[in-house]
Amino acid sequence: MTSKGLSRRAVIAGAAAVSIAAIRTRPAHAAEFSYKLATGQSITQPINARLDQACARIKEASAGRMELKFFPASQLGSDTDLITQVRSGGIEFLNIAGSVISTVAPGAAVTNVGFAFAGYDQAWKAVDGPVGDYVKSQMEKAGLLIAAKASDNSFRQITSASKSIRSPVDLKGYRIRVPVSPIFTSLFSSLGANPTSINFNELYTALQTRLVDGQENGLVAIESGKLYEVQKYVSETNHIWDPFWLVGNRRAFAKLPNDLQEIVRREFDRASLEQRADVERLNGTLKAQLVEKGLVFEPADKEAFRKELTAAGFYKTWKEKFGADAWKVLESVTGELA
Repeated sequence: MTSKGLSRRAVIAGAAAVSIAAIRTRPAHAAEFSYKLATGQSITQPINARLDQACARIKEASAGRMELKFFPASQLGSDTDLITQVRSGGIEFLNIAGSVISTVAPGAAVTNVGFAFAGYDQAWKAVDGPVGDYVKSQMEKAGLLIAAKASDNSFRQITSASKSIRSPVDLKGYRIRVPVSPIFTSLFSSLGANPTSINFNELYTALQTRLVDGQENGLVAIESGKLYEVQKYVSETNHIWDPFWLVGNRRAFAKLPNDLQEIVRREFDRASLEQRADVERLNGTLKAQLVEKGLVFEPADKEAFRKELTAAGFYKTWKEKFGADAWKVLESVTGELA
């Protein structure tokens, strides 16, 4: 199987192998450096299969000198727990959404400005260019190492169990789950909703028990988290694009010899680029699959949402929070934001 031909079935098979790999035992003397890599993403998300492959390649390329023990799907705790662990050195590497890492590096949320990116061309131009450079500088100030290129956490859509969400009026008083991220809370509060921050590993239960009425995520997360079992409508808003960042503990990374650092970065970069391609392919097929599972897709009036955010002062507020320089970097890719 080539990386270019990774099918949906292969992604799921790879993810299943991840769970096996995560619990296999190895001789304690097998590696000079034995580190942990964790994710909070559902087991069938492509990022887990790709990172598991990267762990195997790193061990092989280092001739067994370095071993990465992989703990996907919140095995070591919730997203917020994992951030604490990677900063303290309890784990050495973590794949985390930019929206969540913004709780300790607020500038990382600049990629989450509502309706900022017109599509993937702009999003990748941003994170592989000036916006990504800015975000990395903010995460480094928080004591984190950026170990790889960003990968794709998808453009996000709003889902609901009770009604379609086509315009801002449909969100008035609506109880919606958002990640633990101030800019997400601000966006939906500006639209008149009642947002509640809940970690992803608790989301299904929150929807099932009607703690919240709906949520927002990309199609890959909606499918992999089986949210179609507890939701009915999908509003195609594309309201936020969120990257994944692979971050590391700086002290642990600095202990690695230069040749091992190069191997780690090379293989993690490869995993990120392959995951981008995986998500692009999946986004082309997941809508039809989710319709078959019972979800109803609805168009959304994106311009109405933008106007509501402007009127509520959302863009003005976040321009002030990020600062003129950061906002200028963002608008160098997106064009002028309201």
